[in-house]
Order: sequence, then C-alpha cells, then structure tokens
Amino acid sequence: MSQSTVPADRPETGTAGSDRPADPATSASTAAQRIAHGYDTDQACVTLGSVVIDGTADPTALVRIPLSMLNRHGLVAGATGTGKTKTLQGIAEQLSAAGVPVLMPDIKGDLSGLHAPGEGGDAITTRASDTGDDWSPQAFPVEFYSLAGQGAGVPIRATVDSFGPILLSKVLGLNETQESTLGLIFHWCDQQNLPLLDLKDLREVVTYLTGDDGKAELHKLGGVSTATAGVILRAVTNLSAQGGDGFFGEPEFTIGDLLRTDSAGRGIIGLLEVGDLQSRPALFSTFLMWLLAELFENLPEVGDVDKPKLVFLFDEAHLLFDDASKAFRNAIEQTVKLIRSKGVGVFFCSQLPTDIPDDVLSQLGARIQHALRAFTPKDQQALATTVKTYPVTDDYDLAKALTSLGIGEAIVTVLSEKGAPTPVAWTRMCAPRSLMDPIPAADLATAVAASPLAGKYGTAVDRESAYEMLTTRLAQQADAAAAAQAKEQAEQQAKEQAQQDEEREASRSSRRDSGGDGGGVLGEIMGNTAVKSFMRSMASAIGGALGRSIFGTRKRRR
Repeated sequence: MSQSTVPADRPETGTAGSDRPADPATSASTAAQRIAHGYDTDQACVTLGSVVIDGTADPTALVRIPLSMLNRHGLVAGATGTGKTKTLQGIAEQLSAAGVPVLMPDIKGDLSGLHAPGEGGDAITTRASDTGDDWSPQAFPVEFYSLAGQGAGVPIRATVDSFGPILLSKVLGLNETQESTLGLIFHWCDQQNLPLLDLKDLREVVTYLTGDDGKAELHKLGGVSTATAGVILRAVTNLSAQGGDGFFGEPEFTIGDLLRTDSAGRGIIGLLEVGDLQSRPALFSTFLMWLLAELFENLPEVGDVDKPKLVFLFDEAHLLFDDASKAFRNAIEQTVKLIRSKGVGVFFCSQLPTDIPDDVLSQLGARIQHALRAFTPKDQQALATTVKTYPVTDDYDLAKALTSLGIGEAIVTVLSEKGAPTPVAWTRMCAPRSLMDPIPAADLATAVAASPLAGKYGTAVDRESAYEMLTTRLAQQADAAAAAQAKEQAEQQAKEQAQQDEEREASRSSRRDSGGDGGGVLGEIMGNTAVKSFMRSMASAIGGALGRSIFGTRKRRR
C-alpha cells in the first residue's frame, strides 16, 4: 500500500526540460528530503528516526526535536504493542546523553534495561541502516525508585500535607463535595497547627472530628456533615489497608534529587517501579502529578532555555484523568501550561490522544502517534478525531497511514526551533541502544544498594504529628475531666458531712433547751430503756453475789 498520496495532477519530472516521469525512488527521496527539511536544526536535538515514503525509509532524511523545544511538551500515543515504550526508551537515552535528567514510570518492568548495554542482531542492524544511526550498545545512568513499601527501588514518600486535598481526593476516589470537605479538614489542621504527615494523622483527625470530643469543632467548620466526614474516614482506612501507609510519611522525597547528572555529565534517568499498577492506579498517577506540582512550586523561573532541566515521560497518562474532578483537571492544565517557564518538559503517553483532555492536549507541541486500531465505531471516531489534530499534508492519507504503521513507526509532527509546527512525517524510529529487556533482579538490587539515595530515604521516620498531638490532647482532656469529677465528688461529700454535723448539733441543742438530764452523751445512754433494763438485771446479780460466803456458798436464808 502506498503511503504517498501526491495528487495525480502534480506529476514529478525526472530532469529539467524532460517530459519523462521521474523515477519513483527519486520522487520518494525528494518528498522525504522536503519533509525532513522542516526538521532541520543547528541546535542540539533528539533524533527520532527517518522519513518514510512509500514504505521506504530515507536514512538521510532525519526527524528531530530541538532540545530547546522539549519544554513545549508532547504526546506519545498508539495501540498496545506498537512500540510506544521503546520510543520513550530511545528519547530517554538521548536526553541523558545530552545531560538532561529524565523521570519515567516503568509500567511493565522492561525499562530497567536502560541500565545495561543493548544486544545487537539483524533487526537492530537493519533498523540502524534505515535510520542512519551509527548504533552501538550503551548503558545509561539509572536511579531506581519505588513507592515506599511497593517495590525494590529506593523508597519514595510524600507527606499528606504536601499532597494536599485535591491530589489526595483523587487517590481516595472522592467526589467534588467530599473533596471540598477534605479541604476544610486540611484548613482546620492548619489552624490547629496539626501536621498531617501520614495516613494515621489524617485518620486520627477525622475520627476526632466525628467523635463526641470534636463534634463542636466539626460544626465550626461549616457545611461539613458527619456523614461526609465518615465517607472520608472509610476511604482513608481503605487506602491504609491497601498499603498507602508505606507511601505517606517521612523522609519526604526532595525534588532536587531528580535534577542530577553523573560524573560524565549525563542526565540520570529516574525509573519509578510500578509493579502493582492495577491495584492502585490512582496513587501512582497522582504521585507523578505531585512531583510535577512540587517542581512547579520549587523551581525558579528560567524562561526559554537551550535544554530542559528535566523531562517527564508520563506513561499510562490516561490514569491521571480517569474520574478526575474539575479542580484536579484544572490543576493539571495550569501546571502543564506554566511549568514550561521552569524548564521542565512533560510527555504524556497513552493509547489514544482522546485520553488526554482537550485543554491539556492543546498545550502539547510534539505529537508522536504510533499505529491506531479501528475495529469498532468508537475506534473509528477516535481515528477521525486524531487525523483532525494534525497539520494538513499532501504526502500521506493520514486515516490510512495511522492504521498501516509498522511496529516502531509513527506519524510525527513537532515544533521547530522557530516554534512552528513541522511537516507531518511518517517516521521509522531509531532503535534504543540499551537493553530492551529487564535486567536481572540481582543487578537491580545491587544498583539500588549502591545508590547515594538509599541511605537518605531507606528508613522511615515517624516524628510527632497530628496523631500524637491529638492523642496527647485527648489524654490531657480526659485527665482534666477526671480531676474535675474527683474534685466535685470530694466537695459534695464534704458538703454532705457538714450538713450531717449541723443536724446532729441541732439535735443536741434541742434536748438541752427542753430540760433534759443534762448528762450529755452519758445521760443519753443512761436514759435509754434497754440500758435501764440491763442495769436493773446487773444490780440483782451483784446483790446475789455479795450474799455468798467467802467460800462461794450462798448464805442460808432465814
């Protein structure tokens, strides 16, 4: 199938003044050179590959992106198995070689091969010939990361405070009302000087606010229902049960550690291991967005630069936008729009361009579209939409081309060094120079152990925060309440005793005033009827006893 669709009413001629049709190979080469001319640059650049016309690649017609344009962001898209990951690998290699650090997730585990030199073969030799690449095997400096508790890499953590309510709501799966409530809870913690470092801090705060001790505080927040707070508490508890406790906490990752180069000046490629993506997709994608937000907040303005300070290669980007709230989408759009001036480039990677919201897609200057599938009406609609997003071209029928691309081929348009869109180019991509397979687990473990970051982030730290502060506050309140209750009981007992003493004294005074025996206590006792009876019996007994002889016999009565 021909990839060139030059109109028949525009015949090419072989030589000046000749009516003989041009040789097809010459015509294809001319078209390839014309397209490649739009990618000419004197600046340092990333070479994507070579132009393809009518199925033939011209190794001298190169498709390139100037490094100065990489902070205009980009999109890498295509169906599963079309070569997107290898494209990302090749881009990361060239950025590293140019001294630009890279951060990218390793979804399938095979990008760890960046740490080892590639292996040649017939396919590599042919691809190198087609793309004009003097291919040789090469390893690149790699830092292996993992979300704390979820992989073999250097553990990365973030505090709940720094994540903030909008990003955390995405992780927790909250709706917009619940997201607003979470924002109020964060605000209350700020007012109370309660640091939210890990999930147990947030869980303790929400438990406090929904309990008897904190109901008054919850009411003061305004518009916060106990039911909504309860939903948030359950979501936090579920995230904790799924392993979120390991990620949220300290030591928090320092953004500056992403902006490193090795001793040879090559940019270090940060690989984020995402082995358990399916169970926590929102945590992974939102964490990358947190990193991007932290870069935006902390990096200085640099304007236009010769090369970016850092490039994000954001694989499985659709996860970032799935079920995202309006506030979250707006935050992404603003960050992508403004972070360019901080010298950071972002490349989103997904299966379809339609996975990316239009407001974000419009910010992406580079388009690298691998093959699309059009098996269903929805696929066909996505294909038609994708075609409309490319500049007009007479060189390809894009609807046919996008479904005919081979593995490792893509339809490309980028921004030239002047900021203008380049001609659409069917591109045969260059082969990566590093290993296109995972490295052995033992090699990965060795690399992690040798990392200078292993000691910095390897051990979790649990300092005093909201959990401990609230626990102490509640304990102090309980002690104060117990002390107050004991004091009240003591005062009540003293009052009752005083009342009893007063009543007794009043009774005594009453008897004295009425002319009693005046004998006091002894008088009261002797006046008792039982005592009087006892005394009479005792007197009789004493009398009998005195009537006995000294030998103990009773005297005989007369």
